[in-house]
Amino acid sequence: MENGQKVSKSVIIIYYSLSTQTAKLVHRLRKGFRQEGFNVQTLKLIPTKKLSFPLHSIPKTIFMMLTTFLRRRIPIRPIDSTQIKEAEIVVLAGPTWSYNPSGPMLDFLDKYIGLLKDKIVLPVISCRKYWRSHFNYLRRKVESAGGRCMQPIVFTHNIKEPWSTIGTFMTIAGINPRSYPLIRKHYPRYGHNKIQLNQMESKTRDIATSLMKSD
Repeated sequence: MENGQKVSKSVIIIYYSLSTQTAKLVHRLRKGFRQEGFNVQTLKLIPTKKLSFPLHSIPKTIFMMLTTFLRRRIPIRPIDSTQIKEAEIVVLAGPTWSYNPSGPMLDFLDKYIGLLKDKIVLPVISCRKYWRSHFNYLRRKVESAGGRCMQPIVFTHNIKEPWSTIGTFMTIAGINPRSYPLIRKHYPRYGHNKIQLNQMESKTRDIATSLMKSD
């Protein structure tokens, strides 16, 4: 506190979103932090070669699943590191691809992990179900760089298996799962619902309040 006023803290949200699901969460993240008095910047990771969604191909979808399981990097455009250096808190937001961070996020970590030294890092994960390997990889990278990794905020697609896997695969491959009555019954939508987006904003405000009180 200075003269009875809150001292504003700075946060940068670094994210990648292929299907817009993470982008929707980031919108609520930004809103939640700003409501608690944070200075917020966002940095979207942009691949050097444009990735399409959906892929409109079953073979391409299978190939993507296999290569991302092996943590294939997808090169990103160079970024301006100034905002990251100036931020006190860094949010790493993105989807889980075959148990791992996305290819663009992996490339970011390879090239810019040193910028996270002495930073508080908050992972935000959008996924179908299997996020723990994703988080553990992020945590190891952040801690090896001298950063402090918080427990993640995780939002799943909130649909029971095997329908979540079936519906997600079909959506990525460019096949509308809701055009099949049996699948539509168990898979009403792709991605996060409005309740989850509201929860994202609420969780962010709680975390922001806690961080604002910390030194």
